[in-house]
Amino acid sequence: MTERFETKTVHISHPHVTDVSKATPIYQTSVFAFPGLEEVEAYYAGKRDYLYTRNGNPNQTELADAVAALEGAERGVSAASGMGAIMAGLLAVLQPGDHLLASHELYGGTYALIQKELSRIHIELELIDLTKVSSLAGHLRPTTKMLFMETITNPLLTVVDLPFWIREAKQHGLTVMIDNTFATPYLVRPVTFGADLVVHSATKYIGGHSDVTAGVLVGRAGLVERAREIIVHYGASLSPFEAWLAARGLKTLALRMERQCDNAKKVAAFLRNHPAVKATYYPSEAATRFFDRPKQGAMVSFCLADEEKIYQFYRSLSWMKLAPSLAGVETAVSHPVTTSHRALSEEQRQATGITKGLVRLSVGIEAYEDIVEELDRALSR
Repeated sequence: MTERFETKTVHISHPHVTDVSKATPIYQTSVFAFPGLEEVEAYYAGKRDYLYTRNGNPNQTELADAVAALEGAERGVSAASGMGAIMAGLLAVLQPGDHLLASHELYGGTYALIQKELSRIHIELELIDLTKVSSLAGHLRPTTKMLFMETITNPLLTVVDLPFWIREAKQHGLTVMIDNTFATPYLVRPVTFGADLVVHSATKYIGGHSDVTAGVLVGRAGLVERAREIIVHYGASLSPFEAWLAARGLKTLALRMERQCDNAKKVAAFLRNHPAVKATYYPSEAATRFFDRPKQGAMVSFCLADEEKIYQFYRSLSWMKLAPSLAGVETAVSHPVTTSHRALSEEQRQATGITKGLVRLSVGIEAYEDIVEELDRALSR
């Protein structure tokens, strides 16, 4: 190595580490180095893993493989956000002119993606109330290719009979894609019922600490590999640091979900009996009978008896934050009408029960007594 200062300052801080780190290192690099052209050719022959971080990175792989393992899926891929993962999953299956069936209760961002973007390539969305129909037969066309559902819907927390609808879709030759963000593999693994693709906004419970934006798609190997190509081509790859944060958060998923679900059940019981609340939305034990654990999730939604006091309610909170996301360790509230479901028309929101007075509550790991007391103060005012 030359001793010239300019060269030394560039290369002096790049040691060759031989000791094994207990924690996964952050591979914060845009590109990987090769000793020779033979190794470059080996990468393109599938004999080396990494070339350029947009194409792949050890941190991205760690997160995707971990979620795939927890879901019982063949393969996984990470993306820059939950929406990036949803986009890749949809485009891995759907072609221009195809018809997509989906539950009528969808996250507003998913609805906007399909209606505003995928419609430009003539992919048509049809929403179905899966709580009111008993078959998909009346909605099928020659171009119908996929059924998309959420395990626990956002924001009204409806749980449909997932095993039944997956079987029904499979009987008609449809690919099934499930958004399992709210339930997580801790509560249910849709792959075990036959789902082809399962997507997570890892920003939420997978990461768990409100400090990362990420998405993960897992499922059948062939579909996931096609989705990986789409993520690379569209530039939707996850950064190494975000992947590292999400993978670190994932390690405590079981502990967090256990506490958050238990807190949510108690908070839902409190809200059902509060005079300032006219409706409380929380999955029932009967609806979640196919879950792996006797839990109903960590989200609770409720509607004020006097919807005109919604602004006063939010202003009356003290330590509980108003934030347009969910699933952190701290309890937070959001307003679906003005945030997550803003893309829907007023008529669409009214039709699905997303009204001005609806509050979406993401229950954290605090003492549940403090959560209840905070809500009671705000509701009483």
